[in-house]
Amino acid sequence: MMDSLPLTGIKVIDFTGVQAGPACTQLLAWFGADVLKVERTTGGDVTRHQLQDIPDVDALYFTMLNSNKRSLAIDTKTAAGLAVMEKLIRRSDVLVENFAPGAMDRMGLSWEHIHELNPRLIYGSVKGFNDESAWADLKVYENVAQAAGGAASTTGFWDGPPTISAAALGDSNTGMHLAIGILTALIGREQTGRGQKVSVAMQDAVLNLCRVKLRDQERLERVGYLEEYPQYPNGTFTDVVPRGGNAGGGGQPGWILKCKGWQDDPNAYIYFTIQEQNWARTCEAIGKPEWATDPAYRTAKARQPHIFDIFADIEEWLADKTKYEAVDILRAYEVPCAPVLSMKEIAYDPALRESGTVVEVAHKERGTYLTVGSPIKFSDFKPTITGAPLLGEHTDEVLLELGYDGDEIADMHAEKVV
Repeated sequence: MMDSLPLTGIKVIDFTGVQAGPACTQLLAWFGADVLKVERTTGGDVTRHQLQDIPDVDALYFTMLNSNKRSLAIDTKTAAGLAVMEKLIRRSDVLVENFAPGAMDRMGLSWEHIHELNPRLIYGSVKGFNDESAWADLKVYENVAQAAGGAASTTGFWDGPPTISAAALGDSNTGMHLAIGILTALIGREQTGRGQKVSVAMQDAVLNLCRVKLRDQERLERVGYLEEYPQYPNGTFTDVVPRGGNAGGGGQPGWILKCKGWQDDPNAYIYFTIQEQNWARTCEAIGKPEWATDPAYRTAKARQPHIFDIFADIEEWLADKTKYEAVDILRAYEVPCAPVLSMKEIAYDPALRESGTVVEVAHKERGTYLTVGSPIKFSDFKPTITGAPLLGEHTDEVLLELGYDGDEIADMHAEKVV
């Protein structure tokens, strides 16, 4: 096991709010960086107060995105507050922000000024659209990014409207992309000695996860149809990639199928994939061994015209099996499948608890709460997840580290700078 975490010694200014930026800096904190969340003295990060489940206690929205960090509450609109920020910049390795376009410049903290203060600092920035976009000045949230990045137009059913995913494709996904960029820039600094600005646009990050749909657009324009979509061969195609419902995106037909109890349980389903190279074993698993050699079923091309009839027959086989029983049977035949898990099932899944993917942590005001731990696993260490900080919890501690004495700190409190 490692004596210290890989990012130990890296100092990060977390000048972010809501989700995309905090998701990025939380990853860095989990892996050992000293992440200092710089917040407004009046209320702090807006998510501290959004969707509160306990009155006057930081909301889960905040605590689940800000573990392992310290908090400095400061008014950067004052000369003294801006001076604190500049001191922080001089001693830090990374600054991450996700303010609206132009906000950092108006604050007196443009990239040029920051780079002059500390040429080695990595500046990480989340924006809605990249600088070349005609919409670069737009303020963007999760669902806006999903719409602009191609996810919404390709999600849902063909006879319904575009649909937003519950997964944070715009927010947390962008934060993770930015973390990769920051770590790359830190490695680059070892070679050049200089920092650089790293930007990730939410539209771009969503599109990166929708690359197979861009692939499909090119295929569609060339041949006029997409053979793995439910619309083929009996439906029609236009000149844009259609919504495919629950179809698989990689050429392996799949669908959400009912299991025992679906009438009362909205999640009594499995995702069932028909893998071409495993078709014979799949037929054996579902009690249809004759399908393996039947010309109407033997190949993917032969099956596609009546793929939904096949799924209907599989649902009949599933009718007396719970989703867990079905998966236990199918896994023995190497059929790619999974139960549709509710958030409650995930919250109490013992394997997810054991792996550290779901963790309970202590908080000074709310007691213990459940949060998502590191999805990235390492052989040499397991990140320890600690509770999110209270607003300004470490303000005096940080000011002392920056060289302010007790009288100066008291004056800042009196003047409401901190």
